[in-house]
Amino acid sequence: MKIDANAIRELAELLEETGLSEIEFADGDQSVRVSRGGGVIVSGNMLTGGGIAANGSMPSDPTLPQRANMDAPDTTAHTHPGAVTSPMVGTAYRQSEPGAAPFVQKGSTVKPGDTLVIIEAMKVMNPIKAESAGTVTHIMIEDGQPVEFGDVLMVIE
Repeated sequence: MKIDANAIRELAELLEETGLSEIEFADGDQSVRVSRGGGVIVSGNMLTGGGIAANGSMPSDPTLPQRANMDAPDTTAHTHPGAVTSPMVGTAYRQSEPGAAPFVQKGSTVKPGDTLVIIEAMKVMNPIKAESAGTVTHIMIEDGQPVEFGDVLMVIE
């Protein structure tokens, strides 16, 4: 078995850049997982190259730095009854494609079923829809930002 140390270094750097707690890359029967404080777990044959996936997703250009949300959580938004939270780990996109208008902006009126944001997880685009009608009062994420399960995406009142 040949270990690709560069692939492991790239995963570790991506882990640090995104602020995620764990990154896994799988290609066929080969996989590598790097986690904070957890070391490296290898299954199947060790990687000898290829792309990198951060929890199944990665920005289209891996050379561009991605800003991790290092701000203290807004406890008011998190406890707000209209808080829309992320149901999964992934990358949040505020529009359907680069250059398109955002699904919603601060002040937008939404009705149940309206798409608010898309979360890419494991190469699948998952639309996050409004559960109730209201007005978007806070948007807590930036386009292309990594999100964790339970992160507040926006607030609807």
